[in-house]
Amino acid sequence: MRTSPNHCVSMRTFLSEIWGSLGGDAHLVSFVHEINQGDLPSAFAVSALASASIASAGLAMAELLSTVLGQMFEVQVDRRLSSFWFSSSLKPEGWMLPPAWDSIAGDYAAADGWIRLHTNAPHHRDAVLMVLGTPAKRDAVASAVARLQAEDLEAAVVHAGGCAAVMRTMAGWGKHDQGKAVTHEPLVWFQETEVGETSKKCALSPERPLLGLRVLDLTRVLAGPVATRFLAGFGADVLRLDPPWWDEPGVIPEITLGKRCARLDLCMPEDRTRFIELLSQADVLVHGYRADALDRLGLDATVRRRIRPGLIDVSLNAYGWTGPWRNRRGFDSLVQMSSGIAEEGMRACGGDKPTPLPVQALDHATGYFLAAAAIRGLVHRLTTGRGSSWRASLARTAVLLQSQPFVTPQVPLATIGSSDYSMTVEETAWGPAHRLKPPLYIPGAALHWDRPAGELGSATAQWSCNFC
Repeated sequence: MRTSPNHCVSMRTFLSEIWGSLGGDAHLVSFVHEINQGDLPSAFAVSALASASIASAGLAMAELLSTVLGQMFEVQVDRRLSSFWFSSSLKPEGWMLPPAWDSIAGDYAAADGWIRLHTNAPHHRDAVLMVLGTPAKRDAVASAVARLQAEDLEAAVVHAGGCAAVMRTMAGWGKHDQGKAVTHEPLVWFQETEVGETSKKCALSPERPLLGLRVLDLTRVLAGPVATRFLAGFGADVLRLDPPWWDEPGVIPEITLGKRCARLDLCMPEDRTRFIELLSQADVLVHGYRADALDRLGLDATVRRRIRPGLIDVSLNAYGWTGPWRNRRGFDSLVQMSSGIAEEGMRACGGDKPTPLPVQALDHATGYFLAAAAIRGLVHRLTTGRGSSWRASLARTAVLLQSQPFVTPQVPLATIGSSDYSMTVEETAWGPAHRLKPPLYIPGAALHWDRPAGELGSATAQWSCNFC
């Protein structure tokens, strides 16, 4: 139960719960130290969540170093920079990022409430327009939505293969079958699997702790790519795979940092065979398809473990892993509407329309949970020789955020400036840019990326280096 405002939520409150859900040793939390206070403007403890989620991934990295080197390292997390990384880390020089949202995406007033339509992907946009029977013009969409009941429209769009979410209250979500199901799920679910082929310890280098780790990335906006970007930042060879038709131009320069990006269509037999070959040599698989998607392709969890014994299998979805919506398409902005976050934000600021979090915090936080899970999976494999499966969801991260008291930010974040960015120029595929300085520091193990951000499909679907 959330209490009244003016209660300050600490980073460590979140971190203890996150680390416990990851199965970590509670005493290791004391090795984490936070610097540079400040809060994003929100009724929810977004900056504390940002700092804690990044800290959890850093703590997992420190634990990995301790496991191999026999020395536990201190972890320093910058609360202010963490908050900025939850928005955007990139400052283009002489060029502009594409718009983050499609022209008709957004919140609309229906006959009996608010609904959000997510139309960034062409097929999701087509589904909305087909249901509404309107041209792709915002005023036409608004007029059509205004004549409909919000829940009826939500159901019709979802049935047509699109993405939509009615704005519900927190109390209403708590009574909803999906809301009740998610509340009873663990923040991060873990299961040990069979003995793998790579139980020996790697000759791990403290400077690039994940050098030699092969990560196969089957994720889209935004949590999964955040996870694999973090892994790439410590040296992992991340190979992202997208179908030939997929694009997400508004975020690609942000989240392909450090990765190679290739294209495979898993619905095509030849490409699926190539994927199986890649998976057989991978250490980590991170996937963000709907819960039943890989199963329908004949690549369920049992098959994946058979292809790669000892695999660290990390997955996420939007609305949770149990309940009637477990296979529903979803994104951060939709989960904020469904779970009551947008309505609570509206009430807190005295507004008259949905008020989401100032950043897509569910995506980013969940991404760092997934990165921490992958690293803890590596620790588990190094110490036991066994693989593991891990699951998280945006909806369950929302439960974590909502569990803490309302806040009234006491110290606003200092304005971002040029000194917050690295002096190194990143030659991205779109032009030169600067990145925010890393929000995390572990002595001797710098978080940095060996490859600039690149376009989807710019690499071949093969591993790039030899592994331990």
